[in-house]
Amino acid sequence: MAFSIIYIHGFNSSPQSHKAQQFRQWIAEHHPDITLHIPALEPFPLEAVAQLEALAALDPANTACIGSSLGGFYAVWLAEKFGCRAALINPAVRPYETLGRHLGENENYHTGERYTFTQQHVDDLRSLYVAKPSHAERLLLLVQTADETLDFREATAHFHASPSIIEYGGDHAFQQAERHFPHMLGFLRQR
Repeated sequence: MAFSIIYIHGFNSSPQSHKAQQFRQWIAEHHPDITLHIPALEPFPLEAVAQLEALAALDPANTACIGSSLGGFYAVWLAEKFGCRAALINPAVRPYETLGRHLGENENYHTGERYTFTQQHVDDLRSLYVAKPSHAERLLLLVQTADETLDFREATAHFHASPSIIEYGGDHAFQQAERHFPHMLGFLRQR
């Protein structure tokens, strides 16, 4: 089967995010043989991972993922479950600690969809936490130190055994991520 990549967007984001669209365009232009999935994730953790699990289960041996922010957290969970490789862009490490401030009504930045995020959803995130990835070498960490949303040091400490790209400056969106697409793809395609 063809190689597949699941691109996993972050909290309150969508497939319309800038990086997701850049990656879609880059894959279409340079690697049209790759099947790219960019699902519009449900805002609720267990529903989101069920969507991702269904995609990864189609052909786990030929699937890898890229996750940004909360998507990075989900990518680690998928990598652990399916043994696939993942690239993590400014990933959330313990979102159950940081997303508590979003309890209540939220609105998706791109779609305008409104929903209620509850303590149960925070607890669901806690249940998905991978304390120590069993194959750290299959995870590629990309962080920028001026991330205004997440502390990059938490990610570098948690993924200390994984290959990493640490850039000074930047922000949570990871400025000029497209420079790293070739390296990310090379990493994801390794056997």
